[in-house]
Amino acid sequence: MTTGSGTAPAPPEAAPPAEASAAARPAAEPPATAGPPAARRGSYRRLSVEARRAELLTAALDLFAHRAPEDVSLDDVASAAGASRPLVYRYFPGGKQQLYEAALRSAADELEQCFEEPRSGPLSARLSRVLDRYLGFVDEHDAGFSALLQSGSVAETSHTNAIVDEVRRAAAEEILLHLAVKEPGARLRMMVRTWITAVEAASLIWLDEEKRPSLEELRDWLVDQFVAMLTATAATDPQTARVMKAALRMEPADGPVGRLARRVVPALGEASHLLS
Repeated sequence: MTTGSGTAPAPPEAAPPAEASAAARPAAEPPATAGPPAARRGSYRRLSVEARRAELLTAALDLFAHRAPEDVSLDDVASAAGASRPLVYRYFPGGKQQLYEAALRSAADELEQCFEEPRSGPLSARLSRVLDRYLGFVDEHDAGFSALLQSGSVAETSHTNAIVDEVRRAAAEEILLHLAVKEPGARLRMMVRTWITAVEAASLIWLDEEKRPSLEELRDWLVDQFVAMLTATAATDPQTARVMKAALRMEPADGPVGRLARRVVPALGEASHLLS
């Protein structure tokens, strides 16, 4: 599944002249009086440039996680961070579009990390742990995840699309590393990238279906999907066949692949006429 770019992005919110000039000087914290009343009464804290930017980004990420980008304003971010609108512009002079892209980059980094897993033990167990992290992210950032991957957001640009595509490619590369293939052929690479797309699509459908079935059932089904796609590709691609044989040797009989085989073999037995 891919994100579309047919909707023209809304122009970033323009900073007033005073705010725009302040944006050029992010190193200096504004005086305490620049904050909202609650901040001036004692919650205001002087932070380093990096810490303040991270605080604003965290507030933005939380808002984008539960609301579509077009429904979040700079005032919302400022309020959530206990800051002022001029302060947000100081750190993100490009306005909401720059802030959204920075938040998206942060979320993309987190999604990429979901696919990092030690390359030892049965492949199905590794995929299960990867999916636990990935689907946990989807569950926590439901509205934001939908806005991230579905077309139509007014904050969508070629830049945001590139960030999302980078996550897909990074995820595919991690999976190929788990398959221990130094130079994957076109069919194996296509199969892995297709599975990544299927994981995305299933995640969005799961959100649309009010998070049914359970995360555990969805995870197990997606592992089964990977095994099925690997098997189908191995039937016509020698490289994938070698990869599959090596992976199956590490799978225990009581693991996900063993359980899948015991479900599938009887069903295929009923279609023995196909083998004649």
